[in-house]
Formats: sequence, structure tokens, C-alpha cells
Amino acid sequence: MTDDDGGETPEAGNGDEAPGAVNGGGPGAGSGGQAPKAGDGEVPRPGSGDEALEMRDLVERLYPLCRSITGDGVRRTLEIVGESLRMQVREVPTGTQVLDWTVPREWNIRDAYVKDASGARVVDFAASNLHVVGYSVPVSATMTLDELRGHLHTLPDQPALVPYRTSYYAETWGFCLAHDTLEGLSDGPYEVMIDSTLADGHLTYGEHVVPGRVAEEVLVSCHVCHPSLANDNLAGVAVAVRLARRLAGADPWYTYRFLFAPGTIGAITWLARNRERTGRIKHGLVLACAGDRGPLTYKRSRRGDAEIDRAVRHVLRTSGRPHTVVDFSPYGYDERQFCSPGFDLPVGSLTRTPYAGYPEYHTSADDPDFVSPEAMADTLETCWEVTRVLEDNRAYLNLSPYGEPQLGRRGLYGSLGGRSDTKEAQMAMLWVLNLSDGRHSLLDIAERSDLPFGAVAGAARALRGSGLLKECSL
Repeated sequence: MTDDDGGETPEAGNGDEAPGAVNGGGPGAGSGGQAPKAGDGEVPRPGSGDEALEMRDLVERLYPLCRSITGDGVRRTLEIVGESLRMQVREVPTGTQVLDWTVPREWNIRDAYVKDASGARVVDFAASNLHVVGYSVPVSATMTLDELRGHLHTLPDQPALVPYRTSYYAETWGFCLAHDTLEGLSDGPYEVMIDSTLADGHLTYGEHVVPGRVAEEVLVSCHVCHPSLANDNLAGVAVAVRLARRLAGADPWYTYRFLFAPGTIGAITWLARNRERTGRIKHGLVLACAGDRGPLTYKRSRRGDAEIDRAVRHVLRTSGRPHTVVDFSPYGYDERQFCSPGFDLPVGSLTRTPYAGYPEYHTSADDPDFVSPEAMADTLETCWEVTRVLEDNRAYLNLSPYGEPQLGRRGLYGSLGGRSDTKEAQMAMLWVLNLSDGRHSLLDIAERSDLPFGAVAGAARALRGSGLLKECSL
């Protein structure tokens, strides 16, 4: 659905967000049509193997597409994602002022190659879209190797791999190739061709909303600008899709807004067009590098102690997953836009191995075989557990605060006999009763008691059901 006026989507929670005809009316328009609504069909149970396989299949399907910060590759990516999620697609014209930036011209590419004297393609865009520097201007020339060399990019320390390079805001052109290939080239001449266009068009991004019971929002963001790079960031896209599908069947308290946008300029554009909406964002998470086999890494928001920071840290610690928690820095993915000082949103970033932290990063080795369905499933499960904390974190008041209330006569002890988690459940009840003074949330209690949040929330439900607690505001 083309949307050039920056209009608001329907109010969160009314369940009638318009379906997105992804290419409808915009550049490269196709037939469009209504994408299925999230939640149609059976939602796999948490941890199901079907989800891992579906995420793998989505990565493999998206991998061949040539994406950039603009262009038909982004539209096609959103169209495919829109087969699973009801997507609202936005088209923002070239030249639009977005905060301190301007939406650039749109780039598309049809073919590119370097041919030797025999006509063989020694560098071929058709073989891998990484072979062309992103945003390369058109070229048609004959050159010697010496003339061409300044436009060739390799990784001498990883000679078998093709690097990923871009030049979004400085007009130039270039090719990327394995250093081994470069070392085997003769002096030439070579036929050099890049069949691309750089013209006025649009920047495209997509939004999917899972309506909640309140208008306050949880923002989940991932970038869709990288070409054939599976971990960075197709795995993040796949995890976001499955998380949205789970939430659709969960009757969430919060409204969840999923943003699929080009990195940096996409987030900046969304922020520029949604200044008033940012006040609704209570929690946020940027997903990236979600499928490699490394341990999870969480980067705190700029605030450092936002509820999302505490929730993720608690889930990681109590789950026993290997992990690292790092402080915010203004370098990385789009958390740095959401956490810029003017917005200062409570948005952290969840990855497995962080950007540039693995040798396959931004190379041809970041292919579908590099990402693990099991790792994506673990990232998804972590995100799901974090949403459980956000959804259930409430404050309560103990209605029998003078001495410990007799739990046995209320059936709160006897019903637990023989269970392996009896001690944990009993301790959770005692902690909840003691700290439910109107000044502590359930997350506060879980952190102080070092008990899993689920145990604390379960204890609160049981105690409330027995008339010992009432919900209150902090």
C-alpha cells in the first residue's frame, strides 16, 4: 500500500489495520492483494520444531534477493514477509526531509559483470549480488586490470570470501570479489558493465501491528536493507515474523509494533513520521544477527535501567543461557536511532554474536548454511520469554500484611505437595507476599529473590485468586 502522506495507521487495539498491497501503486507495482492476517491458521506452540524449520525456509527464500536501502528488492522482501503477516507498507518519496537526513534516490540493478577477453564473466552479479558495491552507478566500459583495480574490493586476509560493500551517499561504482580470483586475473582488457538506475523514487518500509488491550506499544525492529547476508539480518527478520505470529494468538496486553525497515535511514524516516507515536512506546527491541551459533548478547538501552533492560537481563540470567550483557554505545544497529537523546526510547538490542564479532560478518560466508535453525529457535524463545515478563509485570498490594497469612488453609501449600518445584513455588509466594507493598513490581521481586519471573508471576496469580492480593499502581 503506497502511503506518501505520513498518515497514522488506525488506532492500536481496534484490530482493523488495513491490509497491505505491498507493491500497490508504488514503483515496481505488481498485483498486490490482501496478505493473510496474523493468527490465521494454527499458531505453533512455543518451542515447536515447525517454527525453526519455517524460519530456516524464510531465510533461504529471502537470501537471493538483492536488497538495499531502497528499491525493488526491499519491496519484494516485504511482499514475502506479508504472506505471513498483515503488512502496512509505506513509500516515502525521494527528497523528503526526515530529521537531519533526506530520503535518497532509489537504486535498482538488473545485471553487472566483468568479462575477460574470451567473454567469460570473471565477476558476475548473477552468481551473487554481493559482487556489486551497493548503489553503484551505471558503467559500460573496457578497461585494463590496472584501470579497473581501484574499483575492486577484496579481503586479502580471507582470500576465498567476497566482501559486502556499499556507497549509499557518494556516487561511485565497484565490484567485490574473492582475493583469490583477483590474484588469478590477467592484465586484460575487460568488459565492465553495471546495468543499474539511480533515480527519484521511494524509500520503502513495512509495519505489522499485533493489537493489544492497551494502546501502549512494544516496538520490535529489524533491518531489511542487506543483500545476501543470512545472519545479518535475514535471521532477525525470520525471528520477528515468528514472534509476531505467536503474539497474535496470545491476546497480549500491550500492542506490538513490528518495523521492517532499511537500516539507519529507515529508522530515522519512521521516527520523523511518527514523532507523536513515540510517546506510546514503553519497551523496544532491535533484532539482528539472530541465527549464528554464538551465545546471546544484549545491549542495554541508553537509559540502562529501563524495564526492557531488566527484563532481558533477568530472562537471560535465570534461563541459564550463555550470554553477555553490554552497556549502550551510540554505534551498532538502529537502537542508536531510537536511543538518540531527543527520543531516548527504552529500546535495547538483542543479537547472538554482535556485529563484526564473527569472521563471516559482511562476507559471502554469511549464507543460509551459517545460520542455525536451533539458534534462531533459541533467539525466538528468549524474545518470547521477555514478552512474558513485560506482559505480566504488575504491582500488587498484600491484603493481609500483618504477619504471614496462613496459606495451608487456603490450599496454597497442600496443592503443591510432591511437585519438584514445590520449594520454588512456596518461596515465590512468600517473596510476593512480603514485597507486595505497592512499591515493588513482580520483576522487582523476581530480581531480589533470584527466582524465575514465571514462578513469581504464578505465585501472584494464586495469591490473588485466594483474595490475598489486589493489583495496584506503582
